[in-house]
Amino acid sequence: MGMGFGVSPNSPNPRNEGTKPPFSDLFVKYLPFRVIELPEGEAASTKKKKKLELKLKIKIPNPSLRRLISGGIAGAISRTCVAPLETIRTHLMVGSSGNSTTEVFHNILQNDGWKGLFRGNLINVIRVAPSKAIELFAFDTVNKTLSLKPGEVSKIPIPPSLVAGACAGVSSTLVTYPLELVKTRLTIEKNMYDGILDAFLKILQREGPAELYRGLAPSLIGVIPYAATNYFAYDTLRKVYRKIFKEEKIGNIETLLIGSLAGAISSSATFPLEVARKHMQVGALHGRQVYKNVIHALSSILEQEGIQGLYKGLGPSCMKLVPAAGISFMCYEACKRILVDEDEDEA
Repeated sequence: MGMGFGVSPNSPNPRNEGTKPPFSDLFVKYLPFRVIELPEGEAASTKKKKKLELKLKIKIPNPSLRRLISGGIAGAISRTCVAPLETIRTHLMVGSSGNSTTEVFHNILQNDGWKGLFRGNLINVIRVAPSKAIELFAFDTVNKTLSLKPGEVSKIPIPPSLVAGACAGVSSTLVTYPLELVKTRLTIEKNMYDGILDAFLKILQREGPAELYRGLAPSLIGVIPYAATNYFAYDTLRKVYRKIFKEEKIGNIETLLIGSLAGAISSSATFPLEVARKHMQVGALHGRQVYKNVIHALSSILEQEGIQGLYKGLGPSCMKLVPAAGISFMCYEACKRILVDEDEDEA
């Protein structure tokens, strides 16, 4: 291992090789890194790259733990960024505080101030962080299991990312659904509960444990096509990008755009089921109609409000879901590049 300092005994012109600094052998022996001599042109380009890139790497050998941590961080950041839009969307869906995005926004500011736009965000983050961790872990695991290796025959007649996305959505929904219901109640009925724990206890005492899973059926029915199309679109768009631009690594901005487009596709396709789910979660509050099932909810909304009732709040929903999906995927991929194992490439 050379330091590029020594004088070659066979050199015709030793002075051109430089002189050996004192104690250089000790530096070579005890320094925890290697200094490699590069050609002049290559050394200059390497210095330039080092100035442009500052990479933080945290070694976590377990790939499952890397996915869980990355997913949790991605979910928390993305939901906090779009919390005001989530609040407006929820009010629009259930018809409280106004009938338009502008009206709801002004009413919330008048009654609760800026804090009202972030009402329920803590429980949203508590719900989304583990939900996203479970979701992305399930997707990566199932997708890698079903993906074909060179020379293998397809195990299923549909794309692996489509099946993996559906499994990811179902897994996260089953685990975190009660928190989603409590968040909705806290957003709509802000004066009825004193906090997350109080809401849980009152719902259990007054309405029973089954109330925590009210609207679960439309949630599961809605999450399967949503998650499947979301992850399938994301996976497909990444492959298309790599094929068109012939680049294996995809940057953060490109990931943000790809994830946002995938979110727009999936949220638009499954929005009516999301509206039905919100109506069922609110239940009989303020004398609202109680729906028997998702079909009853959809037909009743269609009869009372027309087709526009099924898409009420689509604008703010896309405004919230589209950037949330993009930010989530971007943070997830960025975290996977930070949390690495020297023996495995997670790109």
